Amino acid sequence: PLFRGAHVAGTGTTRFPPGDYVALGVDEWGERPFALRRDGALLALDLLAPGAPVEELRPLPPDIPVSVLTYSPRRQEIVAGTEDGRFGFFKLNYEPHFEAEARRIKLSVSPAVFMSIGVTGAPIRAIQAGGSEGEKLIAVLQDTERGLECHAAMLTQKRSLTGGGKWTLSRQYDLTPLLPGRPIRLLVNTRADSVLVITEDQRVHYLFLGPAGFESRQVFMPFATETIALAEYLFGDDSVVFASSGGLNVAYSLYPQGADQVRRYGLTKTFDPLSGKPVAYARSLRNKAFFVASEHALSLRYGTTAEIRWAQATDLDVQLAALSSKYDRLLLLDRQAQLHLFKIDDPHPEAGWKAYFGKIWYEGSTGPKHDWQSTGGTDDFEPKLSMVPLLIGTLKGTLYALLFSVPLALLAAIYTSQFAHPNLKRFIKPTMEIMASLPSVILGFLSALWLAPLLETRVPSFVLMIILLPALTLAFGSFWSWLPHAVRRRVRHGYEFMAVVPVVLAAGALAWYLGPWIEARLFLGRDLSTGQPIADFRLWWTQVVGLSFEQRNSMVVGFMMGFAVIPIIFTIAEDALSNVPGAFRSASLALGASRWQTALRVVVPTASAGIFSAIMIGFGRAVGETMIVLMATGNTPIMDFNIFSGMRTLSANIAVELPEAPHHSTLFRSLYLGAMLLFLLTFTVNTLAEILRHHLREKYKAV
Repeated sequence: PLFRGAHVAGTGTTRFPPGDYVALGVDEWGERPFALRRDGALLALDLLAPGAPVEELRPLPPDIPVSVLTYSPRRQEIVAGTEDGRFGFFKLNYEPHFEAEARRIKLSVSPAVFMSIGVTGAPIRAIQAGGSEGEKLIAVLQDTERGLECHAAMLTQKRSLTGGGKWTLSRQYDLTPLLPGRPIRLLVNTRADSVLVITEDQRVHYLFLGPAGFESRQVFMPFATETIALAEYLFGDDSVVFASSGGLNVAYSLYPQGADQVRRYGLTKTFDPLSGKPVAYARSLRNKAFFVASEHALSLRYGTTAEIRWAQATDLDVQLAALSSKYDRLLLLDRQAQLHLFKIDDPHPEAGWKAYFGKIWYEGSTGPKHDWQSTGGTDDFEPKLSMVPLLIGTLKGTLYALLFSVPLALLAAIYTSQFAHPNLKRFIKPTMEIMASLPSVILGFLSALWLAPLLETRVPSFVLMIILLPALTLAFGSFWSWLPHAVRRRVRHGYEFMAVVPVVLAAGALAWYLGPWIEARLFLGRDLSTGQPIADFRLWWTQVVGLSFEQRNSMVVGFMMGFAVIPIIFTIAEDALSNVPGAFRSASLALGASRWQTALRVVVPTASAGIFSAIMIGFGRAVGETMIVLMATGNTPIMDFNIFSGMRTLSANIAVELPEAPHHSTLFRSLYLGAMLLFLLTFTVNTLAEILRHHLREKYKAV
């Protein structure tokens, strides 16, 4: 279902009385469609009672000379402009009533109050309104002696415990001086802070309402050579859909631009061209989908992915269109006043191949990107469901865990199986296997509350420790091999590690206390408040390297998840090394090879198939780990391999999001898609590993 397009099917037709209609709407249940006539009459049908007569409402007084009407589906509001320079607005109210065990939707309208705007007495030729509870912005085009002028007015409403009070005209603005061309069309957003005005030269003027009044923030041309035939907001009013007379279809969105990082409009989406001039438009009130009818086709499109959800050729002479607020009904009114009804089945418009794996230019972003953000704070939030950050986070956590665990586990397995005394081996191996039984939630708890704060302030010490421990150990091993045999024989065979333990402890202590000294001389950041240099690796990393530094980062995950993976790799690798026939070792030693040469050149290649299997099983353990990466990282879906930043893995994402995902919703199914990707990842890696393991087994088989 996630990769399927929309299914739209006709459910019947009905008819309005003949008339000049300017707007079409429907209630949220899709039962009471209405059509608004140019003279202000509102005609409503009852689809549940096909034989019922058409209900006609007259919300406007008969003495009002109406010149223009607009309808806002989101606010369920009709705004009227008059020939004498006044405007008024009234809301539609849908109330369910139950009669004889049957539900009926009753339509009513609130009374309209008219106020003057702009040039007194000048006819209003276009009007738009936007705003929310308590504040409203009205913009009009008035026909004056000087031509078409653009004026705006801000309305405020005092509210009380008993409800809304009277609307009052608080401020008026003359926008005409901000427009060098003749205005012909305008749009007002729901935030009541901007007006888009299209002038006769096909330029779009973005006028923003600041503390000092309106200012011209931007002028742009959606089309270089064609005229603008359609300009409408998408749900949320952060994007505007434009269509040209030739059928070109694009979307412009607000995002930070320029040195001042002010939000301006930029081209973010290019849709497939329409088959002719657009004649009707309707936007969804639930998501970023919109419907557009051209002269020869009907098309349902999605603004986030710029995909066509459904398209169909038609010979209908479409005049108006409406989408129900539940995004399950489509209504089309042709010029013969016939209403065509369609049912929409499109439960997952925000999904698809492009949404999950392609780069998308989301609203507010400065460019296309992969992102995961399933929920937001408002209804007009744009879901971001890219799987790419989760896949990269999964591979990132696995990479750092294996970088830490594989060398330690393999070297420990080689030493235990080839060099350690049998009595010591009987102690080491059970101890390592007990480590595998530690609950991952305990390891995640320790990493979040103990290891992460410790690493945050002692990064140079840990880095120095990683360098000094193997370096000093190898140096001591080389020194030990040059000692006289009489000295070395004092350490019992198989217990040579006892001589290395003091070196390891000394190297750890040296790195721990030398780290701050190195930090004070090499890693100087600049204090943002005083401007003075300060010994702080975190500041140095962010200011000099330019990457982020988070307390819960990939280094913490590498250490703690590596600690969880070490026992698995060690146990399987040690078994594979111990099962190499003893005759191989004896033959190698008899030919003059040292124990180390025998281990590296004879035993390890022979056991390579088992060692490789151990690494792959450790890889699977790291890929599927949930609690450690959930608690030890910031759990943010970022797209880098910075060792000092966090990540979000597929498994952790499922654990976090699934309890809150509505059943069978797009998010719910997307999480199961993530689980399937996790399975496919491990299945593919394990299949390739099995092929390589079989090859190694055939190459180094002992018989």
